[in-house]
Amino acid sequence: MAWQEKPLGFFTDTSICIGCKACEVACKEWNQLKGDPATFTADSYDNTGQLDAQNWRHVQFIEQIPDNKGTIATPTPIAGGQAWLMMSDVCKHCKEASCLEVCPTNAIVRTEFDTVFIQPDVCNGCRNCISACPYGVIGFNEQAGVAQKCTLCYDRLQGGLQPACAKACPTESIKFGYIDDLHAVADDRLAALQKAGYQKAQLYGRDTKVYGGLNAFFLLMDKPEVYKLPNEANATLPSRNNLPGYVGGVATAVLGLIAGLVAFRSGRMSGTDHTTTGRS
Repeated sequence: MAWQEKPLGFFTDTSICIGCKACEVACKEWNQLKGDPATFTADSYDNTGQLDAQNWRHVQFIEQIPDNKGTIATPTPIAGGQAWLMMSDVCKHCKEASCLEVCPTNAIVRTEFDTVFIQPDVCNGCRNCISACPYGVIGFNEQAGVAQKCTLCYDRLQGGLQPACAKACPTESIKFGYIDDLHAVADDRLAALQKAGYQKAQLYGRDTKVYGGLNAFFLLMDKPEVYKLPNEANATLPSRNNLPGYVGGVATAVLGLIAGLVAFRSGRMSGTDHTTTGRS
């Protein structure tokens, strides 16, 4: 089938992620990513560490350690309160994408599927996008000299295929499709979980509160901060990417210019007074 030119994306249901890493493997195989050298992260069963140029999918293992009494401070509602949360993280393909806004060469574009794509042949390696991304998903390929991140398997989309990670996920924790359809699926899933008593369950990036909405959004079983995601209060674009920031910047520049002119004029007048006094 051929995908229509309308927004496509991911809905990741973390409540059914089993941490198998099939998504990580499928992503690397299809996109020919070598992966980073193996290191001991000392972070539960996480051996990937983070999203970067060689890891476009990263399975988080959030292990909550009981105290001396065996009590977990914030027990998860999964499997009767076991101390595990897992999530396959990826580029969010933000509606309001900081990386796209700061790119000086227009290497980062929005595709016909409303995904955010880095054109490697246009990227100049400035790394502005890496600094601008609020989720830390972009990495720098030292050998190629370009920034890299998830493309949502743009080449597969062009061929009518779904992304490799979604294809490989055995529990369908990673759901792929048209954004409007995914929203409906997510709403139904959230309602079912909350009806079953999972009151902490929530959708993240489903609406416009986080960077205008995310084309890769999540169902979380705890607060966003637990998954190392900025909450709604902190999910704001850098000042250079929003109107208040521009207005504030212009106002500051104007005030600075006026202050400079006043100081310059005052200095000249003071110098003139001294000269006149000296001549007399």
